[in-house]
Amino acid sequence: MSLAFFILAVMLVAGLGGAFKPDAWYRALAKPSWNPPDWVFGAGWAILYVLIALAGWLAWEGVAAEAAVLPMAIYAVQLMLNAGWSAVFFGLKRPDWAFAELACLWLAIVANILAFYPIDPLAAGLLLPYLAWVTFAGALNLAVWRLNPRSNPVQSESIERG
Repeated sequence: MSLAFFILAVMLVAGLGGAFKPDAWYRALAKPSWNPPDWVFGAGWAILYVLIALAGWLAWEGVAAEAAVLPMAIYAVQLMLNAGWSAVFFGLKRPDWAFAELACLWLAIVANILAFYPIDPLAAGLLLPYLAWVTFAGALNLAVWRLNPRSNPVQSESIERG
């Protein structure tokens, strides 16, 4: 597979995630003081998506096709989880479920790094900024969830009944 294939795959993931954008609900949420400005997310993800595509391509090029099955399966899982977070957080408006989804993404990225390292240490290393960003995003997601207990419909009902 060519680098163009990996770039297209990552662009598809970015497009799927980008279909769910911050809206009035998100803007009304309380956020921690360390929440970055909105433009940081777009710029950060643009760089990360390039690194993710390069990592996948390097790993693919670094191993025979039959040995690439597991590393590429893990790569595909983390891409799907990446695309899913926006749908859960912005689409379903569920910071609680989004945090759980992000925890799964974090584990998938770690597994991806571990799977890529024996094939190509550079490919594994290119995923480290992604892991760092998702770690930060997880802390931010958790903070938003905790600052907005009424943003979750299930929590809102139990708070009002309680």
